[in-house]
Amino acid sequence: MLNKFCKKPLYEVTRTLANTAMGVEKADLVIRNARLVNVCTAEIQEGIDVAVAEGRIALVGDASHCIGEKTTVIDATGQYIAPGFMDAHIHVESSMISVGEYARAVVPHGTTGIFMDPHEICNVCGPDGVRAMIEDARRSPLKAMSNVPSCIPAVAGFEDTGSHIGPGEVREMMTWDGVMGLGEMMSFPNVLGAEESIHGELAETLKADQVITGHYSVPDTGAGLNAYIASGIRCCHESTRAEDVLEKMRRGMYALMRYGSAWHDMPVIIRAILDHSIDDRFACLVSDDTHPDTLINDGHLDHIVRCAIREGLDPVKAIQYVTINPATCFRMDHEMGSIAPGKCADIVFFRDLQDIRITRTIIDGVVVAENGRMTVEIGKPAFPDCVRNTMHVGRPITAESFRIAAPQGAATVRTRVIEIIPNRVGNYERIMDLRVKDGSVSADPATDVMKMAVFERHHETGTAGFGFVKGFGLKKGAMAQTVAHDAHNLLVAGTNDEDMALAANTLIESGGGLCAVADGKVLALVPLPIAGLMNDLPVEQMAELVSRLSDAWKEMGCVINSPYMTMALIPLACLPELRLTNRGLVDCRTFRFVDLFAEQE
Repeated sequence: MLNKFCKKPLYEVTRTLANTAMGVEKADLVIRNARLVNVCTAEIQEGIDVAVAEGRIALVGDASHCIGEKTTVIDATGQYIAPGFMDAHIHVESSMISVGEYARAVVPHGTTGIFMDPHEICNVCGPDGVRAMIEDARRSPLKAMSNVPSCIPAVAGFEDTGSHIGPGEVREMMTWDGVMGLGEMMSFPNVLGAEESIHGELAETLKADQVITGHYSVPDTGAGLNAYIASGIRCCHESTRAEDVLEKMRRGMYALMRYGSAWHDMPVIIRAILDHSIDDRFACLVSDDTHPDTLINDGHLDHIVRCAIREGLDPVKAIQYVTINPATCFRMDHEMGSIAPGKCADIVFFRDLQDIRITRTIIDGVVVAENGRMTVEIGKPAFPDCVRNTMHVGRPITAESFRIAAPQGAATVRTRVIEIIPNRVGNYERIMDLRVKDGSVSADPATDVMKMAVFERHHETGTAGFGFVKGFGLKKGAMAQTVAHDAHNLLVAGTNDEDMALAANTLIESGGGLCAVADGKVLALVPLPIAGLMNDLPVEQMAELVSRLSDAWKEMGCVINSPYMTMALIPLACLPELRLTNRGLVDCRTFRFVDLFAEQE
């Protein structure tokens, strides 16, 4: 496929590159005397020069004959250089900032390219939202390669979204400049069941000669996994067991090992590589979802690479997992992912191979960041009106809106409760006896059980689902958020109905976002006026708002990491075991609705 993400296509500059390599023409940039992390051969080469012309690499080796009067020379003595880092699976919206601000946060950390899946904004605003993301990315040097969202809704029939994507939309969007493939195919039951529309989306992607990305979240390595891969799906980031990673790679599927703000799967699943003598060309490291405070305080892919090295992974392999491997996964290794002649000059510098801290980032032969800061300007955001004003709940929300009537005459009722697993995407279905008071079932902070509701907020349908959740540790108060994967309806949870109502109405008035409420007061608010998912404020301001939200959760008693991100997955009806959407409780092992109250045993 033709790469549209370099300064110039290779076919336009072959003569210039050849002349530069031979010294007939002089290089625009020469890096001298570097320690090259050669991801092609998994070795460190000492005293290497790199000559760059027209944004591409002309020569790797001795470039002394490529230097002219106008050549910029960087002395890299004592420093390592490696290809720019690439994230093979990322939802920028989860950072709650625009693509431009996201670039300003991650490029200084060595990220030069991302394969973003903007299915969050697509669920709210449809293809117009995807186009807005692609356009916003153009104001930064970051190579933001986009996938077409595949599952809008995530699992048809179980929730209400703001839009719908089918084979026709996929066919049209595959022609857009900036599109590289199909976003994560979450509807794996319909892939396995050969459902016509879902396979139509796969077919349109394959006909466009693009890559299909995956989401196979069940612990199955048998016929189902084979059927999923046989349908053309190239990679998957949803492994939670080491054996899942191993079997996916054995079947020729790229295993994207996730380590985001809340999802810490990598230390567990990387054992598939550390404990086996296998070829790991199908292994990648990805972030999936990262909050702004994580980007500011810890970093991006550089942070994940450091974490993988601490787990025992060889540093050169860790770098391969964010360079040549993701480039090969997306069939872009002929253009990106290595420091080699003809490739895009996307290069990072650092001093310590065991503790990688990026000191300089080059994209297309231009120094774009040094010592943690951008050295080039990023334009101002200009999101269209179609991605704003997206709160359409269609019903007044009061404390009474959260009343859950109990079976008549019951003192307690056997209730299905969602129990979260900190730092993991899965959850457990628990059957608990909840007390009845004044004819309704309430939250029970003493047993760590909160009441929960999901209100449809796209088309004023007035629908809502109700349930209970355990594991957050809240002693008081309530929270609400419109970051509620993937339909992004209005999610509210809390210990009492009054605070829940205040939290819900605070977000309706704010145009969406996240908030925490206790004792009738708003403790923290993160307004997200762009589709209820993002804000165009600078990343530092957003990080501060999110930090205040974290403090508010702690004040209310929560002790887990990134609770708002864990909460955001509760409505996602393609992850086991039990989920809550605006249509009700969904058993995601059998993909059927279930009653809130279990039968008496």
